[in-house]
Amino acid sequence: MSKKPPQLSDPVVPSRRRRALSEPERELWESVAKQVKPLRKKHRVAKPTATAAAAPESAVGALKSAVKLAAVKPIAPLKIKPPPKLDAPRPAPPLAPIGRRERAHLSRGKKSIDGRIDLHGMTQTRAHGALLSFLHRASLEGMTFVLVITGKGRTVGPESERGILRRQVPHWLGLPEFRTLVVGFEEAHIGHGGEGALYVRVRRVR
Repeated sequence: MSKKPPQLSDPVVPSRRRRALSEPERELWESVAKQVKPLRKKHRVAKPTATAAAAPESAVGALKSAVKLAAVKPIAPLKIKPPPKLDAPRPAPPLAPIGRRERAHLSRGKKSIDGRIDLHGMTQTRAHGALLSFLHRASLEGMTFVLVITGKGRTVGPESERGILRRQVPHWLGLPEFRTLVVGFEEAHIGHGGEGALYVRVRRVR
């Protein structure tokens, strides 16, 4: 019979038991331990919390909003409406001649002459102002027909300038300032002065 090979047994592992320090070794260790200083602990930097992180973002948002507001278009200036245009004064109406029938009634006394003014002997400036004032008053008082005496004057010879009012008064009555007060005029009947006087129909104030 064959013999079985001998089986090797497991190697013996020596046990790792701590050896007790001897008295000199212990004293040496304690002296060394007393001289060693512990290392300082590093302070951990605190991580930013969600609120702290949001603070800069909110500040940036506020800054952007301010920039947007500054970029808004400037406010347009207030438009001041111009004052309403006043109605332009109406042009003075044209003159209308006095009819033959009315002239005949005036000459015969069937129509009364409400007032009269004598410009004879006045200068042109004085006569112009006096006639305008007289017609204003006649219009306000509701007169209808007035007699304006100019004087015949002389039309020939060296004293022809004396008839200036006879020529000027009809011209004045045709001006706008007089047409607002006068409807029309005609040469007076000989009984009221003839060529040296005028029947004037007054325009009443409305």
